[in-house]
Amino acid sequence: MTTSRLLAVLMILLLVVPMLVAQPKSNDDRIDFEVRRKLADDVDVRGAGLEVSVKDGKVTLKGRVRTEKAKEKATRITKKIKGVVDVTNQLVVATT
Repeated sequence: MTTSRLLAVLMILLLVVPMLVAQPKSNDDRIDFEVRRKLADDVDVRGAGLEVSVKDGKVTLKGRVRTEKAKEKATRITKKIKGVVDVTNQLVVATT
């Protein structure tokens, strides 16, 4: 009986310990996900195929948008996301 209990405890530890040790997603990953989701959901910005990068809460937006309104709105949307400390908008308004 002692051996089977020991094996049971070891099996539980093998299953639980990796979950306890696993690093939670970084705040930057969460911000990246939220920025992409919010921009994709917006009617003015959606479909622009933007590049989003986040480092220590500082977000950089790159790519092309159709209008100046979409460019400005992308910045406003991004600034509203929890954890964002700065936004660098390098979006270019498409001329064609």
